[in-house]
Amino acid sequence: MESHETDYLIVGAGAVGLAFADTLLDEAPDCHITLVDKHAAPGGHWNDAYSFVTLHQPSATYGVNSMELCPDRVDTHGHNAGMYPLARHSEILAYYSRLMHDRLIPSGRVAYHPLTEYVGGEGQAHKARHILSGEEMRFTVRRKLVDATWFQTSVPSTHKPAFDIAEGTRFAVPGDLPGLWKHAGDLPSHYVVIGGGKTAMDTAVWLLEAGVSPDAIDWVRPRDSWMFNRKLLQPAKHAIRDLVRFQIDLAECAASSETGDEMFAKLGERGTMLRIDPDVTPSMFHYAVISEGEVDLLRTITRVHRGKRVTALEPDALVFGDERVELPANTLFVDCTARAVDMSAGERVTPIFAGDRITLQTIQTPMIPYSAALAAFLETNFETDAERNALCPPAPLTDTTATYPYVVMANLMSTAILSGNAKTNAWNAKSRLHPTGPAIAAMMARNDPQLMELGKVGPKIRSLMPGVIKLGMAAKALHEAS
Repeated sequence: MESHETDYLIVGAGAVGLAFADTLLDEAPDCHITLVDKHAAPGGHWNDAYSFVTLHQPSATYGVNSMELCPDRVDTHGHNAGMYPLARHSEILAYYSRLMHDRLIPSGRVAYHPLTEYVGGEGQAHKARHILSGEEMRFTVRRKLVDATWFQTSVPSTHKPAFDIAEGTRFAVPGDLPGLWKHAGDLPSHYVVIGGGKTAMDTAVWLLEAGVSPDAIDWVRPRDSWMFNRKLLQPAKHAIRDLVRFQIDLAECAASSETGDEMFAKLGERGTMLRIDPDVTPSMFHYAVISEGEVDLLRTITRVHRGKRVTALEPDALVFGDERVELPANTLFVDCTARAVDMSAGERVTPIFAGDRITLQTIQTPMIPYSAALAAFLETNFETDAERNALCPPAPLTDTTATYPYVVMANLMSTAILSGNAKTNAWNAKSRLHPTGPAIAAMMARNDPQLMELGKVGPKIRSLMPGVIKLGMAAKALHEAS
């Protein structure tokens, strides 16, 4: 059995584990770090994602603190035209490969074990297993185990459908679609996209942009969703006013509403939130970010099965319980029902810092890499778990319009806590993963005249907090009762 020693054993080398390791490397220059991961390459679930996936938000605040992800330029074509880049699947994997092989491992303080499954352990003694050989490894962990798998990310290629599939049915996941050119003599005559989340939206947009007629697409959407408007979430150094407007919109609409649905309706009127069908009130919110151009494309699909869940697929039919919907022969069903983040993870909330274990969770939802990097900073710059946990109560993961106000409240309270601490406030000012910190620091350095206007934002939001808290606490009760 192999034996290794390390200071921090990080389970998971995806977006979460790598953001933590990257910051830890800089903040704790005397420590050794070991990462174990089931995948054959760094990047976690991105290794399993469909090839045409991109980030939903601009790349400026994704990845790790030490490396930029995409060039600082504006896209000139496509549905993201006029906005800053969304890293593509291949770019994200290349980014994490560079991080691992050009920065982490060459530091001499990081060991990486791919195709390795963590088995368990406690105290300083932990075990892992090589997946291909079955050989076990023993780790002596001098400081802490870091669990970077709490989110239990799921993608279509690793997801098991919750419905029956009859023999002879043409069935695919999104990652199969780019390979359809290999079947030029037997292409589908019709497509059914199953799912209401961002994966389904990405898939529908891909089909439309590939030339498939909207009339040749059926779309099963059990629930409609609200989405963030991407044009308001551009990099702060280029669009600080839009980001400030976004934050004020959230606070104002929360403070003036009695329910989450009322809050979303007001945000929709302002263009802060988008929905596909203006005549349908969405009940789902999974933090997806979308452009107005994508929404316009998706609205061309009119064969929508709303409020229904698939129980079975047949070669030429959709089955919803007792209802059977006939479809053209040679229909291809595309399963987009995997949920990127398991929302039930919220039921497993635990203090992030607990003795010899760190469980990485969201500190501000949905800023996952930022939350992981912040946890590494807290680990190395504060003495006790009590101090650390006071600065980073786990933020809730909600998935409905009724419960999202709880997140708005929690995020604003977290911002107040972190900005009120000199150490975390200074770190936010230099963290590329923070949405506004570096941009505001640069404005302060050059005494930008916009600072006078920005100085009014804090007092404005503080004045709205009683209303935000009232709605947020009501949403919290709904979340905890669900």
